[in-house]
Amino acid sequence: MDEVSPPRAAGLDSAAARGTAAAASPGPTARVAATGALAGREPFGPFPASEPAAPARDAPAGAGRPEGRTARKRRAIMETATELFLANGYQGTSMDDIAAGAAVSKQTVYKHFADKEQLFAAIVIGAAARADEFVGALPGALTGSPDVRAALLELARHYLATVMQPRQLQLRRLVLGEASRFPGLARAYYERAPGRVIAALAKLGRRSGRGELRLDDPVMAASHYAYLVLGVPLDRAMFAGAEHDFSTGDLDRLATAAVRVFLAAYGQPGPAGSGPAVAGL
Repeated sequence: MDEVSPPRAAGLDSAAARGTAAAASPGPTARVAATGALAGREPFGPFPASEPAAPARDAPAGAGRPEGRTARKRRAIMETATELFLANGYQGTSMDDIAAGAAVSKQTVYKHFADKEQLFAAIVIGAAARADEFVGALPGALTGSPDVRAALLELARHYLATVMQPRQLQLRRLVLGEASRFPGLARAYYERAPGRVIAALAKLGRRSGRGELRLDDPVMAASHYAYLVLGVPLDRAMFAGAEHDFSTGDLDRLATAAVRVFLAAYGQPGPAGSGPAVAGL
């Protein structure tokens, strides 16, 4: 007989908070590498090529040490749960299915996660945490290059390469599909991933101080930049299947067009900004 979940009196806001701690050591399936490159392209500028694996919580200290048995079981549970939630949705996945797929007892699953809601929250919050590395690289990407146009184009390419990965898109669809059931968790995902990226992109205001951009409202400008870069491919990909149909060339053209339009709106005339020179971007 399948499990009966306890009442959701505390709501998903509390589950999201529990999931933050529970996602401290997400497994490989729960981590989608931020490659820093489109297919066949070398990593861009200051962005790392991939996300380093997070150490298991109970793994012995030191490089190269094997993870402990408890950490392996937790990783197997999260990997299996992720695959089942993506394939069957929240309602279509049971703790019995997860235990069987992870080759552990249901008691072991409950030892790590109080209920299915907490496990789901841990996976979603763990997915949102993938934005950390991208956000961490943004200050250098936004201000490091003396050429604002080149910096924005490199950033747009990396932004697309990070977000348009098939597994990342699947996880985003899953969060959106369950948003009405778990609004607190969906809100937490937005605040920890897209919302944090927008806030970090607002550091474009520093280039306004250098006379390269005209940004009266850096946060609004950052939102415009994000939607110019991601709006078309992400909107279409949300309605696609497991794989989107954008080629490397398609994404590169979208990045170029996004920067051209952004600089037409916010660039300063002359060599450092947009002006007439942007027409040939």
